[in-house]
Amino acid sequence: MIKQIVPQEVCLKCQGCCRYNQIGSVWAPCLLDKEIQDLLDRKIPPASISIDRRIVPIPNPGKDNFICAFLDPQDNQCKIYDFRPFECQLYPFLINLRNKKVILTVDLNCQYIKENLKSPKMKNYIEYLTSFLNSPKQIKMFRDNPHIIQAYEEVLDIVELKIPDEAE
Repeated sequence: MIKQIVPQEVCLKCQGCCRYNQIGSVWAPCLLDKEIQDLLDRKIPPASISIDRRIVPIPNPGKDNFICAFLDPQDNQCKIYDFRPFECQLYPFLINLRNKKVILTVDLNCQYIKENLKSPKMKNYIEYLTSFLNSPKQIKMFRDNPHIIQAYEEVLDIVELKIPDEAE
């Protein structure tokens, strides 16, 4: 599990993440291969996972947008929180591909991040994330699951990750 920076009470009050304007949104979590198997082993319906390895959003009851299939809109809690996917653990930070570089980015739509981006606590957390994501285990995970590296727009670049090519 990735250590979290955004306090739980802040997340539970927010109506931002886990919601999408369209069903095919790049923001819907992309799943690692082992996460797909884990979800299937836990009897999660296969229809919850798209062909491109994403959680399939569902219509948001009473609204004109979509939500994560695992978000309970009544209490804003994740139904699979204890085994939520890597991308969900990482959010509001994202792994972004830009100009053939892998970049740790952050979504400034997260109000907590926006308000605390320049704090010493955030600086320490970014150092933790950078070290974690550059670890041999995570580098192998990225190599085994290149689909997890996405092209997000309107995010703030934080640091380039050192994910060497197979040949290196």
